[in-house]
Amino acid sequence: MLAASGPAPAVQVSLWHHYLQAIRSREAPRVQDYQRAENVLLTVLERVHALDPRFVVDYSRDLEAFQFALRSSDDPLLMEVPLWVDAGALLIEELGAPGPGDGPTCCRLGVPREGAGLERWTTDDVFSASAEDSAERRGHIVPSKVLHVLRDLLVAAIVHCRLHRLIAPGSLNAASLREEPLRLTLLVSSGWRTIRFNLVPVVRRRQRLPALEGAQLTPGFPEGSVARILSQGVDLVPASAQLWRTSTDYLLTRLLDALGTLQGCRLDGLSILDRVNHESWRDGGHSAGLTFGHLKTVLLWASVLFPAPEDWAELQGAVYRLLVVLLSCLATRNLPHFLRPEHNLLQDSGLDLNAIYQRVEAFASQPEASLRIHATHLGRSSPPRIGSGVKALLQLPASDPAYWATAYFDVLLDKFQVFNIQDKDRISAMQSIFRKTKVLGDEES
Repeated sequence: MLAASGPAPAVQVSLWHHYLQAIRSREAPRVQDYQRAENVLLTVLERVHALDPRFVVDYSRDLEAFQFALRSSDDPLLMEVPLWVDAGALLIEELGAPGPGDGPTCCRLGVPREGAGLERWTTDDVFSASAEDSAERRGHIVPSKVLHVLRDLLVAAIVHCRLHRLIAPGSLNAASLREEPLRLTLLVSSGWRTIRFNLVPVVRRRQRLPALEGAQLTPGFPEGSVARILSQGVDLVPASAQLWRTSTDYLLTRLLDALGTLQGCRLDGLSILDRVNHESWRDGGHSAGLTFGHLKTVLLWASVLFPAPEDWAELQGAVYRLLVVLLSCLATRNLPHFLRPEHNLLQDSGLDLNAIYQRVEAFASQPEASLRIHATHLGRSSPPRIGSGVKALLQLPASDPAYWATAYFDVLLDKFQVFNIQDKDRISAMQSIFRKTKVLGDEES
């Protein structure tokens, strides 16, 4: 029989809220730093557009500041540079994913022989003529060439803006611009903080993707928000020197923003885990590890697996709903992309997943040490919440995908003594799963 969970000690609850208050105290300065850096970058991109109208300045996507305020880490931020081209007029030749489970479909962007307004995209600096004869296609827009042109334009724009004092001295230097595979990296100083931007050329594609719209992901999100957000379609970004791929980054950020409109501690839980990840699991950012993108995906899945408002009413419980999903993903070495579950975000990540798992499990078992901000929070830690052997339970979804369900994660919550749900149907479903896992354990022993 599952043990009933009692209320957490008052000092423990206090630690969670003290930790959250410390994070919140930094949100406003972080937003201001981001906005100053973004203004510098937009000024430079305005000059890029003046030099070459094929590159557009996008002022409409204002959610990066919102994400930056949630984060503690200084991982690079994405800045998309749209291309002035009608994707509907191009020949999008889908080539399939690079390999099974490797992610979104790759494609070539072909320029048709018949089509008005595409002449600027058939110049040698961004275009490669077809080697084979084709009645429909002249050739392709090449991502590596587009990136190279954009880099040269950025250098010229930075020099111009500095000479004409359009940007503050010291805020940006062309020497910090690096051309990396599939993106350009640029360092922008804002106050005492330096923000790293990854600039990526993007083709806006308004075509809807039925595979995304058919996903049953509406539980846990505001009514109608998922369908409305996914109906905007996806973008195309560089996938290799020659190929483009679909990108759902903006859609995921919009979904995260939609969660922020709901009552509860979803985003607070994400902020706490990101801070713990940065300070404890990644040693203040000096070690490789999980990114904000990984943790954001965990929250999106947790919101589907725990759609009830009562799951998110209390801060500690909200954090543990993210933790049980994260621990299971680390134990099974599979964090499914939220909109393309066949794509594993941990595959080929180069991360030591065993080491990360040990750190996350240690925090979940005894979180107090990682939540102490200053000396007034020192005190005895509570006993470990879990005993040995929990990893075997966390690995069950790898052998049977049916375990990727609310009842299974409710069992994990109960293991960590943070279930606290009164719904009889959920308790019954949890107990049923618990009995099943107990039988499995007896058979293996």
